[in-house]
Amino acid sequence: MKNNYQQIKEAIRKVDTHSFEAVALEVFEYQKQNNPLYQEFINLLGLSNKNIQQIEDIPFLPIQFFKSKQIKTGQWTTSHVFSSSGTTQTTTSTHHLKSAEWYRENSCRFFEQQYGPLENYIVLALLPSYLERKGSSLIFMIDAFIKNSKHPLSGFFLYNTQQLKEVLSLSAKENRNILLVGVSYALLDLIQDYDLQLERLVVMETGGMKGRRKEMTKEQLHTTLKKGFKQTSIHSEYGMTELLSQAYSKKDGIFTPCPTMQVYIREINDPFCMATLGKVGAVNVVDLLNIDTCSFVATDDLGRKYESGNFSLHGRSDVSDLRGCNLLLLE
Repeated sequence: MKNNYQQIKEAIRKVDTHSFEAVALEVFEYQKQNNPLYQEFINLLGLSNKNIQQIEDIPFLPIQFFKSKQIKTGQWTTSHVFSSSGTTQTTTSTHHLKSAEWYRENSCRFFEQQYGPLENYIVLALLPSYLERKGSSLIFMIDAFIKNSKHPLSGFFLYNTQQLKEVLSLSAKENRNILLVGVSYALLDLIQDYDLQLERLVVMETGGMKGRRKEMTKEQLHTTLKKGFKQTSIHSEYGMTELLSQAYSKKDGIFTPCPTMQVYIREINDPFCMATLGKVGAVNVVDLLNIDTCSFVATDDLGRKYESGNFSLHGRSDVSDLRGCNLLLLE
């Protein structure tokens, strides 16, 4: 591919488990050459002359850089900016996009690979804390889902849970699946006095109490939601401002990443050492869709990877593992 941008993008569109590593290595070489921040990070680690032969050798950029830097590979004009939620005490992450359509197209495609055509769904979104701010990548994605569903009942809801219950009741009469995507605390509010049992309902939580309710373990949350919605399983979506790819869990908190995404688990106390398979550690994400920013992101999430390539999440790390890279962060 010789680091040709369009050829790399085409390879990303066609990537599968067999070609993933080769494409990831090509993306790494392209970003190393065309992303000054990433190049400086690699140099600070003393890896500029190291022969990178496998994904495990690639340095993963700490996710905190999305809070302090504008990350771009190549020279281009920003078309859209995603931003994370935050308070006056925290700095939000920003993710600059060269093409919002690249995100829209692929997020819809990857959902349909796991769940079937969006035209078969009524999409209902209960995401008040996301709707109340600008720049949410989740709102952008779900808006695309709603539009692609092409159903008049599909839409966003704020705090009017009674209206949503009425729409759910109407949706039950349609010959379609129902996708209810919601932030955790809003779904818990909804199941109060909830008395519907819908056979074709998919309840998908996106995590987060946002300070509205007492924190619960994922198992406690899903047990409560299953009982409230009268469902045998609760689905989950894993995504974030800094990533353009998603992973979905249909049950038991086991996530299947989309084809452009793979996770690798690093040792909590040594960010440059990969953990053994099945061990809980910090989550590194390879997101090939981040071709225009950085595809190799070291998150603050804790997780466990399985032989299948699927993974589970186990909270967040409360310590920084940058080790020697703080100067670059503070520049």
